[in-house]
Amino acid sequence: MESNLTIDQIQNFKGKYPKQLWYLFTVEMWERFCFYGMRGVLTFFMVDQLFLKDEAANLQYGAIQAFVYAFTFIGGIFADKILGFRKSLFFGGIIMIIGNLLIAFSPQTMFYYGIAFSIIGTGFFKPNISSMVGELYHENDNRRDAGYGMFYAGINVGGLLGGALCIYLGKYYSWSLCFLAAAIVMILGLFTFLFTKKHLGPIGNSPLLTLSESKRKTREIAVYVGSLLSIPFIYTMVINTDYTDFFMYTIGIIAIGYFIYELLKLGNASLQKKLIAAISFIFFYFLFNAIYEQSGGSLSLFAKDNLSSNLLGFTIDPNVVNNSSNTLFVIILSPIIGLLWLWLYKKKLEPNTLIKFGIGFLFLSASFYIFYYTKFFANSSGITSLNVFTLAYFVTTIGELCLGPIGMSIITKLSPKRLFGMMMGLWFLASAFGQLAAGKLGAEISRSNHGATLVSKLQSYTEGYYQLAIYALVAGLLLILFSPLIKKLMQEVK
Repeated sequence: MESNLTIDQIQNFKGKYPKQLWYLFTVEMWERFCFYGMRGVLTFFMVDQLFLKDEAANLQYGAIQAFVYAFTFIGGIFADKILGFRKSLFFGGIIMIIGNLLIAFSPQTMFYYGIAFSIIGTGFFKPNISSMVGELYHENDNRRDAGYGMFYAGINVGGLLGGALCIYLGKYYSWSLCFLAAAIVMILGLFTFLFTKKHLGPIGNSPLLTLSESKRKTREIAVYVGSLLSIPFIYTMVINTDYTDFFMYTIGIIAIGYFIYELLKLGNASLQKKLIAAISFIFFYFLFNAIYEQSGGSLSLFAKDNLSSNLLGFTIDPNVVNNSSNTLFVIILSPIIGLLWLWLYKKKLEPNTLIKFGIGFLFLSASFYIFYYTKFFANSSGITSLNVFTLAYFVTTIGELCLGPIGMSIITKLSPKRLFGMMMGLWFLASAFGQLAAGKLGAEISRSNHGATLVSKLQSYTEGYYQLAIYALVAGLLLILFSPLIKKLMQEVK
């Protein structure tokens, strides 16, 4: 019986991928449709429908995204300690559906209420499905990177569909239909999980199975009720972005303190060194996201006003390109770059994970220089080339693929199994702070526009992208410089 599968039976699979990966791939694909569909319309919707200025929309975008990823840290801890991955995932999915349905009912008046629900839902959903992928493999199974690479592709298939369809529905048909579509696909994701979870054996079960059922239920209900009671608090802080900073700095201090507590509690020097290496990767992932995550903020507004609709002779909405070109390029380039790493490995030339991270920053720097370079293709009205803009996303994607797919994998390799949820949560918390920083950087770019014309906006935005290119270059060079030290901490992990 599939429901009686043991963890050894699951991990001792033949071939490149365990079959359970395909089920988790599909669930994550639909959830990412919902997430990226929402993410891709946030700043556009706030400027176009809520009439926020560019600067305020960037700050709100950063705050919303920061909360989304911050709650993945909290959700990861609750899954580790109380709910287990399965119940956490299901609860999160239900809350995300409610959030999207609220906005679909009345986009303008219910937007921030729906966002508050979606923040809680994503926090419980996102880190736990990633952790379940890690449990499909033995600790030293070298097929794990390939598994996370395929899982990453699932994320981007969902992102491609959601990013394109939701902005298209919102701009040209109905914002209610836009958010309803996100809710429907999330329902598909939950049904997929319900019908396939029997194939996961013990993976994702409650960590409290040794307790009596009544005690276990009491703790689980306390988590559910506490999460729902926090929604008004989140609603207030998302609207007032000044409060977001205080919350994020507080949770950052708590997260670092909790990490140090678990680090010292290990009492094993080898494991401690690996965790320090893992936190180093997480820090650089934060820096990467602070620059990379302009796509949902300032680049969305740049696409809205300053891009032509001509892409290689075809007419296409610039915001659809902004939302979906990256994910399309990920799908196309993932197998190519994967084959490149295999070829280099056979030639004994494959760079280690640290160098790959560094290369990722160098490509990120190059891409933002191309975003800056769009200014030289603009006409007298301040409208510039969609082709050059799309080329920049192509280069960005190469950088992303040098660290995105292997990032989650290296964190699970360096972490003890009992800390998977916490470390995945810290990985996404790095995204939270990256999103917050991205919103502030985007707001600074918007603030530098002192004119009222599209030409002045083009000038201020592209100059901002030039500065981001320099930041990415410096970060990449620093990572490569410090790679020997971090490599020693990683020990035998590659």
